[in-house]
Amino acid sequence: MSARRWHLFCRVVDNYGDAGVCWRMSRQLAREHGCDVTLWIDRIETLSRLEPGIDVNAKTQSIENVTIARLFAADGVTMLPDVVIEAFACGLPERYIAAMAGSREPPLWIALEYLSAEPWVDTVHGLASPQPRLPLERYFWFPGFTHHTGGLIREGGLLEARTAFDANRPANDALDIVLFSYPNRALTALFDAWADGDEPIRCRIPEGVATGALDRWLHGSVPHAGESTLRGRLRLDVIPFASQPAFDRMLWAADVNFVRGEDSFVRAQWAARAFVWTPYPQDENAHRLKLDAFLARYAAELSARERVAVTGFWNAFNDEDGAASVAAWPAFRSIIDKLDAHGRRWATALTGLPELTTGLVEFAERQL
Repeated sequence: MSARRWHLFCRVVDNYGDAGVCWRMSRQLAREHGCDVTLWIDRIETLSRLEPGIDVNAKTQSIENVTIARLFAADGVTMLPDVVIEAFACGLPERYIAAMAGSREPPLWIALEYLSAEPWVDTVHGLASPQPRLPLERYFWFPGFTHHTGGLIREGGLLEARTAFDANRPANDALDIVLFSYPNRALTALFDAWADGDEPIRCRIPEGVATGALDRWLHGSVPHAGESTLRGRLRLDVIPFASQPAFDRMLWAADVNFVRGEDSFVRAQWAARAFVWTPYPQDENAHRLKLDAFLARYAAELSARERVAVTGFWNAFNDEDGAASVAAWPAFRSIIDKLDAHGRRWATALTGLPELTTGLVEFAERQL
């Protein structure tokens, strides 16, 4: 158990992903490692969608033994922590950095980077970089999919809870899809195909997700949270935004999960269900490098037919090509049961990698 003090800094860029990862890590540091944790975040209202107990008007508050504070207030910090996590290149307040530089024993400064399966990550994980203007250095910490990276967040008991859920999971009377993708122009064509198909499909969409596609497909009659619409064989359920534990259970219950960014991407892998990932869009299609690198790892143990089905649909959907997505859907649909079995093997293999938060704690103990 560590009693050290940690500060995590988060600026919300990728909708819920940045806040989601930081909130999971903060809770895990407090609960599993006994750390004194403060999460400095710029958009508490975003975090409140993931943690309903948060008061969006409070300057500071404590939830699950984590202090949550508004990022701008970090300028006035008088007592520095032992460890500072700068999440996803969010930057630290200038006065805070000056206080670190002026400290007799500056905090350990760790830059938590975005998750990637690209091979170059292995070569830079854990390296230190001097601050160009001040007598400080920070260490770069990369989540990833090899033993040369920081691994993935996996709180204690997660897979045991999923296994217990699976043992009592009711059979779905329709193909159950969770849709938590970024806005995507292919969705209206997929909705048409699902509605006109022979198979009943239930598609659950958190409120505020895919609103553009829903608006186009339903001609402005977008359901509110808790409402449903039925067209042909497709039932669309718009559901209230879920807490992180509830979101996990929703992924576990589904047959196919469309996920995005980083946080839901990782949770879909722990869910061990068929899934489709849409990485955060970047300039010059840089996100496609991340997609290709992950597919190369994830699909490596699939048969040739299964690999073609997965890569074909994932690429068509990420191209936002409606016609290509509809054409690729039947092949992907035909291997969903195979992908469930593959997902369980994949998740088991991932447990052999470092656990992200635990690795950070162990690294901090060695450095301090």
